[in-house]
Amino acid sequence: MSMELITNIGMLATPQGKGPKKGAEQGAIQILKNAWVVIQDGAIIGVGEGPLPQNFDGIELSTITPIDAEGKLVTPGLVDAHTHLIFGGWRQNELGLKLHGKTYLEIQNAGGGIQSTTNATRKATEEELTQKAKKALDEMMGFGVTTCEAKSGYGLATEHERKALQVIQNLNECHPIDLVATFMGAHLVPAEYKTNRAEYIRLVCEEMMPVVKEQGIAKFCDVFCEADTFTVEESRQVLEAGLKYGLRPKIHADEIEAIGGSVLAGEIGAISAEHLIVCPPEGIESLAKGGVVACLLPATSFYLGAGFAPARDMVNAGVPVAMASDFNPGSCPCLNLQFVINLGCLKYKLTPEEVLTAVTLNAAAAIDLADRVGSVEPGKQADLVIWDAPDLDYICYRMGSNLVQTVIKKGVVVR
Repeated sequence: MSMELITNIGMLATPQGKGPKKGAEQGAIQILKNAWVVIQDGAIIGVGEGPLPQNFDGIELSTITPIDAEGKLVTPGLVDAHTHLIFGGWRQNELGLKLHGKTYLEIQNAGGGIQSTTNATRKATEEELTQKAKKALDEMMGFGVTTCEAKSGYGLATEHERKALQVIQNLNECHPIDLVATFMGAHLVPAEYKTNRAEYIRLVCEEMMPVVKEQGIAKFCDVFCEADTFTVEESRQVLEAGLKYGLRPKIHADEIEAIGGSVLAGEIGAISAEHLIVCPPEGIESLAKGGVVACLLPATSFYLGAGFAPARDMVNAGVPVAMASDFNPGSCPCLNLQFVINLGCLKYKLTPEEVLTAVTLNAAAAIDLADRVGSVEPGKQADLVIWDAPDLDYICYRMGSNLVQTVIKKGVVVR
């Protein structure tokens, strides 16, 4: 049995519960002053404030060498619920094109974008992809991330989608960050199927998915429902096929045009809908009715010079809002969730309390882990961050600096 103790916590800020928070509950977090946390075998068994008791549940706390939080802020470990972690190459050459007015879809249709990353990913070996993604995970962890979703979707062929998912599994076994895998064979119709998109959709549903199920790594199925990628009906076909293979649906929706992806998310009962930059009122209503977590990606809006998702309207409508990085080589080469926190306040006009829930408990709910991570309370995994900050407002207010002091994963200091 291993025991850990965190003491001298100036402020402990955490949402509470085992499911997503919506409406006013999203901002109703617990704040404890002069707090302490008791950890046993990687799980939290006690949380309190005020003087540390000498004895807790029969355990003499004085025998445990504590982790001293030095009077600073402690929160749950951050959860990045949307990343495209596994890819070959980069796309820095597209920056100049964007600066000269080329749009995301224009670059993609000219052979850049996702297709260029697909070409590089197919050429990369499993080991090359593993080492590249490991470096990114190390950086993420340094910014306070302790759990991360990772998608396939740059292979766009059975062998390469399987390769990407295997890389995610490899990393989950060797890296401190917990990884959750999403199959996204329907990220784009690859060049070789441009004149026969129906055949590619058949390939995704009838050939890739059985292999993904047999492999047993992916938990979710995602699809890019957007103009020039997959229509609403094509997306429904893919997600319904995924359900038959035990893959819970996610959907990239309403990023560029509101073609109905957010409405579909509610109808099909997706666990989350992603992006939602131009989500219309009927989409918000469908998300609320379907109990869908809105996983918003403000750093992508920032990088593309696009609008920002109607986060406040979603909170007011009773949609649980999560936020994530969308780390990828094209539309968001950023993995800093602290920057996402800043944008959540400055661009979405969410409160620090709502933002904290968005990058912890609601993000965990978006990947079906809210019963395990995303809050600091007994029964949860001991994933915590000690910040070089006096309170929650400070980490939302400061920008451009890494404010993480210590990262604790399953009770162990990993940074």
